Amino acid sequence: MLMTVPDFAASFLTFRIDWSLKSSLTASHKPPFTLNNARIQIESSCKISDRLSGATQTFVLGASCKTEHVGVDRDLWTAPNADFCIILSTESFLILKSWERNNLGVIRYPASLGLQPERQSGRVSDTYERVSIHWRRLPARRLDSAEAIIGAMLAGERLVGRCAFNLGGLYDIEMDFPIKTMNANEREWIYQTDTGPVLFPDLSADCDSWIDSFHLAYVAFNRADWAEFILQAPTALSEGISVNHYSRTAGMNTRNTIFQALYENDE
Repeated sequence: MLMTVPDFAASFLTFRIDWSLKSSLTASHKPPFTLNNARIQIESSCKISDRLSGATQTFVLGASCKTEHVGVDRDLWTAPNADFCIILSTESFLILKSWERNNLGVIRYPASLGLQPERQSGRVSDTYERVSIHWRRLPARRLDSAEAIIGAMLAGERLVGRCAFNLGGLYDIEMDFPIKTMNANEREWIYQTDTGPVLFPDLSADCDSWIDSFHLAYVAFNRADWAEFILQAPTALSEGISVNHYSRTAGMNTRNTIFQALYENDE
């Protein structure tokens, strides 16, 4: 039976900053121009559903980039420079920045806003003039055996993964992601994903909203009912110095599915 899956290579989020209408709360410097539309490819998505309230929200992860001065003639990269990625829904955002070490003391613009945090969340309406999430989807078939999964992988087909699980009996989680990295053994019919980044919600933490619960993670699985995640977290290098590194692991019962995305002539 055919279904559809996200075409991650052709799906994008866009956020629009217009200083003539609304000051950004996330800037590290005075921009040379008052308007910018930033389009970023979508890496993965995570849908959270609350069993009690029935509330459901989908979040997308934008591809990582670097902090920059947009439109200047020279010196395009900010100094100090940070890895930048954004997690977005239609209602809220979470920006993750990683410098050469945590708590570097970089000031936001204007300086009255204080220091830039490694994690900064808020409502979309407070800092962006508007946001858009542009999905493209592809027809797909579910691969129901190790033989089918490995055959599609070795044939160079586009594969999309889905990992679903429940947290605490309260929240249903569904992650979709392109399978970028995978291992396969066509002698004993063993496969294993090792792919990411994906969005892992730590809803056991003391968070004001769902978006604050997210950590970047990679997911590995080689069966239909178990997956292990490695999460990015502040990781100590020495006393008082830490960096953001994939160092925290979590394993759980899951429902794992792999889909083969189809070209038009495959249908």
